[in-house]
Amino acid sequence: MAFLELKNIYKSYYLDKEEFPVLKGINLQFDRGEFVSILGESGGGKSTLMNIIGGLDRNFEGEVLVNGKILDHKKEKQLDSYRRATVGYIYQSYNLISHLTVLDNVLVALDMTTLTKEERRKRALELLDKVGLSEQVKKHPNHLSGGQKQRVAIARALASDPQIIIADEPTGALDAQNTKEVLALLDEIARDGKLVIAVTHSQEVADNGTRIVHLADGKIDGDERLRPVYPIPEDPTEITPRVLPAMASYRTAFKHLTYNFWRNSLIMLGTAIGIFAVLLFSGLGNGINGYIQNQINSLANPQAITVFKNTTGKKMTQEQIQSSLGQTMAANPQSMTISDHNIDRLRKLDNVSSVQPGIMVSAFQLDYNGKKQSGTSLSTWSKAITSNSIKQGHKPKNGEIVLTKQQAIQLSSAKNYKQMVGKTIHLSFTWIDGNNNPVPVSGNFKVAGITEGASAGTSITYSTMRALLQKANAATAANFVTVNVTNLDNVQGVANKIDNLRGSNNKRILGAITVGSILKTVNTYVSLASTVLASIAGISLLVSALMIIVTMYMSVSERTKEIGILRALGERKKDIRRLFTSESVFIGLFSAILALLIVAVVTVIINHALYGLIKYNIVQITVGNVIFAIVIAIVISFIAALLPARRAANLNPIDALAAD
Repeated sequence: MAFLELKNIYKSYYLDKEEFPVLKGINLQFDRGEFVSILGESGGGKSTLMNIIGGLDRNFEGEVLVNGKILDHKKEKQLDSYRRATVGYIYQSYNLISHLTVLDNVLVALDMTTLTKEERRKRALELLDKVGLSEQVKKHPNHLSGGQKQRVAIARALASDPQIIIADEPTGALDAQNTKEVLALLDEIARDGKLVIAVTHSQEVADNGTRIVHLADGKIDGDERLRPVYPIPEDPTEITPRVLPAMASYRTAFKHLTYNFWRNSLIMLGTAIGIFAVLLFSGLGNGINGYIQNQINSLANPQAITVFKNTTGKKMTQEQIQSSLGQTMAANPQSMTISDHNIDRLRKLDNVSSVQPGIMVSAFQLDYNGKKQSGTSLSTWSKAITSNSIKQGHKPKNGEIVLTKQQAIQLSSAKNYKQMVGKTIHLSFTWIDGNNNPVPVSGNFKVAGITEGASAGTSITYSTMRALLQKANAATAANFVTVNVTNLDNVQGVANKIDNLRGSNNKRILGAITVGSILKTVNTYVSLASTVLASIAGISLLVSALMIIVTMYMSVSERTKEIGILRALGERKKDIRRLFTSESVFIGLFSAILALLIVAVVTVIINHALYGLIKYNIVQITVGNVIFAIVIAIVISFIAALLPARRAANLNPIDALAAD
């Protein structure tokens, strides 16, 4: 039984609807150990016949049998496996991959075998030594002569130990000496028990084989046996094929990327600039949010909720509570008192650590050495105010008062206001008694400290305020309460519960004000601004994606012949797609790394320049920002490569091999 058999092979090409027959009923049988020359003039159908034998041409009529089994040319996966395991190609134009070294050009075929990495390298070196190129393994094809290139092609064709070697005009571009050496190598391959089929138009070349098949006008018009078939070795070598591992595609993609590094570096720089801009604006947003939060938290405790009486019975926003507070307090302070019963209800809420009643006076007067100063808000000290707000002195104790910086300046001078700490001043205001009648209240207090900031005002302790009011027979009921929450995450939840507390008439009785919600509002605006800026910067990422698409399409055009070579070696469409998408992903990954380096340098410069002014690092790149940058770069580059990679995978291997 013949190893390879062709039955009734017909092949035609069509121009519009006109048929041009190329093969007109080819019937041939081949055995291993033969060196068969297919001889004929150009246009006689030799190359078409070789493409059918090699599993590249799928559109023909007839049957191809290998070892007695029909090779179904309609099944692409079966053809891929056939080329991978059974066929090796030697081309007239060598068809070496330019960005790979001599050694890598041979290894690309061995990647589709089950040999280990060390075994693949050893076999590649042995084959290159066999063809006389052991000193050239690190060179690229453009540094080799024509004869050397053909030897590399022979070594690659033999690498996976195929049973059929197809040589298409293997000596067409060689001088006499190299022709002689290449023919000797092909004869030696046949002696090893392989089937060598050489396509040629030279009678002199054909005479070196064991058999000549003459092809003319698409028909066999001669089949001459020159020498007997070489015997098949008793212990033939056998290398098990496999589909190409993903890692091999990644290695090849990386080698091509580095081979064209300077061109690709421009693409990476453009992509990196877009990622850098997004990172910088995100970092600025983080920094500004952090700075505002730090400033607010330094003056007010974000875990404290200030509770006031809801005089409307309806749901009120914090802005509405704050806007009506001063007016209601001045016009009808009695209406703002909070009963002990409702204070107890606050204590019973979940996630509340403590409750502090407080008293707030809407208008008061300070006297010192004949100077008077009027104020609009005197309140008792609570945990809602942090000690950080006191810039000179300390928080008040019994019999002490804390002034604002502006009050201290008006009672002394801008130059000596700090000396007010420790001085005694007179405080007076009007309050109400139990019958809602006005009562004058006054007392002397020692200045404990001076505060700065809008949220910190004039303060005395709660016990001091009650004693002062009791002395004047004024009402001592609390008109605000400070509720301290166990942790920051629970603040809004507790505030919502407070807002929903209702009286016997089912109306809302209390309103909550939190620093966290104010901070959240500010941060929302800052985040919105930084998102808009980052989105504008993201436009450059779209431009980068277009650059990658164009680059990948150019790469497909430039590497069309390489695609044909890889398909002829047995790589699948999937492998070709992965080759181009992985190279694009490498571009995205390196772009992200470059962007991170740029943003790290710029961040240090900006933070160093501004730290002396605001005492805060205004650009803060988080781990999340870094992960986002890497992920978005990879995703964009992967998506950008999908169409070019699909186009590459769908190329006809025959057309790809014929590309210039």
